[in-house]
Amino acid sequence: MNSALIGFLGFVVALALIAFGFPVAVAMAVVGVAGFWLLNGWTGAAFILGSSPFEAVFPYSLSVIPLFVMMGVFAARAGLSRSLFNVVNGFFGHIRGGLAVTAVGACALFGAICGSSLATVATMGRVAIPEMKRHGYSNSLSSAAIAAGGTLGVLIPPSILLVIYGILTQTSIGQLFIGAIIPGIVGTILYCIAIVVQVKLSPELAPPTPRADWATRFSTLGRVWGVVLLFGLVIGGIYFGLFSPTEAAAVGAVGAFVLAVLSGELDRAALRDAVRETASLTGMIFFILIGASLFNYFLETTGLPSGLIGLIQSSGLSPTAVLVLILVFYVVLGCFMDSMSMILLTVPFLAPVAQTLGYDMVWFGILIVTVAEIGLITPPVGMNLFVVQATMPGLTQRTVVSGILPFILADFVRLVILVSVPALTLWLPSKMF
Repeated sequence: MNSALIGFLGFVVALALIAFGFPVAVAMAVVGVAGFWLLNGWTGAAFILGSSPFEAVFPYSLSVIPLFVMMGVFAARAGLSRSLFNVVNGFFGHIRGGLAVTAVGACALFGAICGSSLATVATMGRVAIPEMKRHGYSNSLSSAAIAAGGTLGVLIPPSILLVIYGILTQTSIGQLFIGAIIPGIVGTILYCIAIVVQVKLSPELAPPTPRADWATRFSTLGRVWGVVLLFGLVIGGIYFGLFSPTEAAAVGAVGAFVLAVLSGELDRAALRDAVRETASLTGMIFFILIGASLFNYFLETTGLPSGLIGLIQSSGLSPTAVLVLILVFYVVLGCFMDSMSMILLTVPFLAPVAQTLGYDMVWFGILIVTVAEIGLITPPVGMNLFVVQATMPGLTQRTVVSGILPFILADFVRLVILVSVPALTLWLPSKMF
């Protein structure tokens, strides 16, 4: 049997195992080792089992992951989510649909110091959904706004997915972070437009709320100085060449810890829980990286990436047509897999295709992470849909799904914009120090 065909069958088997409920790391590791054994015998399989796990977690660049995870955990413990919500609410809460707009804006701001979509949804859901419910907002709009807004935490730096993509493709993590800023802002604006259009067509979704006075607005602004300082220090330090991404992550983790201490929320029990949560999330990510490493050894041995490149070159398809096929593939895959699994499973053989077609790897990475976001809110297994359901007792999955379509349409509009205007992604990285 052709080795490239074996690689394709291995990819299908890994997808099937994940679909049947196997942990992603286990599915990739089992298929990778079994496939490598099939092609190279027990000696080869024993070699990659002995070397690959160490090589997967050894690189210094991976130290950025636990640091950014810790930064997000301490930020959540410091109660910054409620402060951010109050600030945005002071300026936009009075317009019809303003609380939903506030939720999206607060998710974007919190994602800028968290880096995790699921953590953003869980944290902001507990803050914003009760407030929207108290003012008579429909459950479908409230839950969908939080689920969609949480996806911004995947893209707006610091983003764990961008770190993973950068490590897999040897792309500058700093340039990926800076390149994601404008697409993240575009996504936030489009989500807000989706909310405004919905409530314009169906005013009963979101009753108006009282306007805050300027004294209240300025008082809330004074409570988020730490967030602004932290984000400016981390991302500004990378942009101006003061820090490497790893150094910026360390600065961000210490800064978030200081904010948590100053907030008075970080007692001994909270500190213990924060450290435990950081270790748990980091261990989960590293375990998936080990499984992905074993699987990638197998794929490289089969020659599937080079075979796919040859197939595309002989097909006569234009680079744009190939890119559209890749994005459609991710949208479909996102209906059944979480975003990190998609990135780890597919980027190793799709990135060489993008390089062969001459695409900038920073731009391609932002596109891939953007389309992975869509998977977080697409049924049947969009992870954000389940997380937001868990934050609101009595909320059904059907209610959440019924309100999510306008936000998915907004994501597709953003995708078209980013594909059509690469400068939106590449202009800021080109101006880096």
